[in-house]
Formats: sequence, C-alpha cells, structure tokens
Amino acid sequence: MQTSAALQRIQPSATLAMTSRVFELKRQGIDVIGLGAGEPDFDTPDFVKEAAIEAIRAGKTKYTNVDGTPELKQAIVAKYARDNGLTYAENQISVNSGGKHTLFNAFCATIDAGDEVVIPAPYWVSYPDVVEFAGGKPVFIAAGADQNYKIRPDQLEAAITAKTKWVVLNSPSNPTGAAYTTAELKALGEVLEKHPHVLIYADDMYEHILYDGFEFATIAQVCPSLFDRTLTANGVSKAYAMTGWRIGYAGGPAWLIKAMGKLQSQSTSNPCSISQAASVAALNGDQSFLKERVTAFQGRRDLVVSMLNQINGMTCPRPEGAFYVYPEFSGLIGKTTPKGLKITNDEEMVGYLLDDARVAAVHGAAFGFSPALRISYATSDDLLREACERIQTACAALR
Repeated sequence: MQTSAALQRIQPSATLAMTSRVFELKRQGIDVIGLGAGEPDFDTPDFVKEAAIEAIRAGKTKYTNVDGTPELKQAIVAKYARDNGLTYAENQISVNSGGKHTLFNAFCATIDAGDEVVIPAPYWVSYPDVVEFAGGKPVFIAAGADQNYKIRPDQLEAAITAKTKWVVLNSPSNPTGAAYTTAELKALGEVLEKHPHVLIYADDMYEHILYDGFEFATIAQVCPSLFDRTLTANGVSKAYAMTGWRIGYAGGPAWLIKAMGKLQSQSTSNPCSISQAASVAALNGDQSFLKERVTAFQGRRDLVVSMLNQINGMTCPRPEGAFYVYPEFSGLIGKTTPKGLKITNDEEMVGYLLDDARVAAVHGAAFGFSPALRISYATSDDLLREACERIQTACAALR
C-alpha cells in the first residue's frame, strides 16, 4: 500500500511538529519553555465569546453557505473598506477554515503542473508545500538579515518567468516579522505591473500587530492596477487570538473566489457556523483592545531582541511586526556542545537548545533560510526572560 504522489511531495509542518513535541514533554512533567508556536497567549476577547454563545443559543448550528455566511462576508467587506481602502462585493469574498485553507484553495484551484510560484525566503512553512502538492514549482528569492529579510525589486524581476503563476507577499512576515513600507510595496508593484499574467497572494495575517508607529499597507491598496489579480488574504487567528476557531478569509477577483468555492464545496464545505458568528463580532466590534495587546507584544520584542543580541555569534534584527524574531547565528556554526556534539546546522542547534536548555524554537531550514531560528515571543515576559537566559547560557557553553 502506498500514499499518493501528491502527498509524497510534501512534508509535515515543522512548526506544528515542534508544538506537538513541546506538549508531549510537558505532559511528561519536563520543564520546557515553548517558543515555537505561532499563537498569541492572550485569550479570545469576551465579546467575541459571547457572540459565539448567543449563536449557539439562537440555533445557528446548521450548514451555512459553502464559503461564508452573508453576515460574515458583509463584515469582511466592511473591514477591507475601513482598514485597507479596498472595495469588494460579497461575491469577491471567500471564508475558509483558517488561513492555511485559504492558501490551499487558491493554489489548488489555479496551479497546473509546471506552474511557478515566487516565494521570498524566509517563508511561512506552508507556502512551498502547498505549491508542490498542487503540482507547481516553488521559486525562492533569498533575502537575508542584511536586507532586513525583504526582497528587492530587481530580485523579483529576475525571478519572474513566463511560467510564473503567483507571487507571494507576506507582510508582516511569518517567520521574520519584517514588514514592507508603502514605498517598498510600490516598487515591487511596479515590477508586477509589467507581468500581467502573474497573480499576487498578499498574506496580511499579522496586519494589526505592528510596532513603533509603522503604518500597514497592502499591495492592492498601494497599486490599484493590481487589484484585479490580487488575492488579499487575512483572518481572525492572530489579531483576535482566535487560532482554534479556524476562520481565514480573502478578497479577490470574482472568478477566483468562485473557483475556490467550487473546491471547498467538495472538501470541507462551510467553515464552522459558530466560529463565523464569532468572527462577525470580532470584525464589527470594538477594536480598541488591539492597541493594548500590541503594546505588550512590542515590549516582549524589545526584551528578546536585546537579550539575543548579547550572544556572541548571533544577530537578531528588530522586526516591524508579528510576534516572531529570526536570529541568524552563523558565528556559532562549527562549535561543539559540552557533550561533544558539533553544531553544523540549525536543526542541530534547535536540538541542542531543546535537550540541554529546555527551550523549544523552530529551525531556520524549515523556513528556507539558514542558519537561523524562529522564536515566537507570544508568551509572558517572565518566561521570555528565562528562555533567553537559558539560550545565552547554552550558547556561552559552546566551544
């Protein structure tokens, strides 16, 4: 017996694998600090919970439209107009079971064998795997810490070919937290304007988690000429601390939204009706709590960046958004642990930190850029300080 060729082209999510390992270690009573999960430690706002409870009491527990209730689509249309200056009709909105589902629907509904998808690296782990599952070919653009993990227009131009189907832009980024300014997006948009056969996947999942007064912009907003071939994807998971509710959404051209709905009709069907009702409340409700949470995240960012940059051989850029840092540690490659293990790559570094320091991070190779680590600072200041002290001690012990 054998699995399909499509399944064999992909790997399990490295981030979810590390999260599962941390759960198992904690279940065994082992003192491990998990910095691998891309999940806010804040709770879902009470007014969102109450909307879900009310939906249950009102009997909103039946099937809905395949790709979202009219109420949620209206809330998403209003959100895009309010926050991004983008005008969509309801037939240009897709609601899915999480942001990963949005990505899967979009790529599997459009990619044929041999189609290329341009992906800046470091990248979210799911981008290349979903491309390969659909039969496409990921084309990577490397952007290191010296570029603040952001691609340049000349790099984008060089990567696009006649076979390019999509270009992915994720800002703020998972895994680096880097965010593109309006001017930077405009420059990338000028390249894309010259290639009308290319679709753009704008992953804005961390839109509301930005620091130091950074102003968010998205490519269809900055370059209106690209609106008709851009899928602007978002969700409630990160800003509203609703990861487990599993609601992602996107706005895009009606033909693409219809195609995504067709695929969804034969896969998951509608997202959870209760989660959709809660998401209406999240998008339409008071947004003032976001500022308080962003302030907390910014303080954590500053703490982690400061402590990691005290380590000889490690460089940690200060991200503009999200809740990750992506420290590069080429200066530690080739060193040996107290147990005699030579660190030759970032996967071995992650194993060393987990086994000896009891700190869980995710290796940079999973995000296409090494040697580096992705560290999530979506946990308390006390745990972050303790984790960074453990990492400092572990790195100082390398010889």
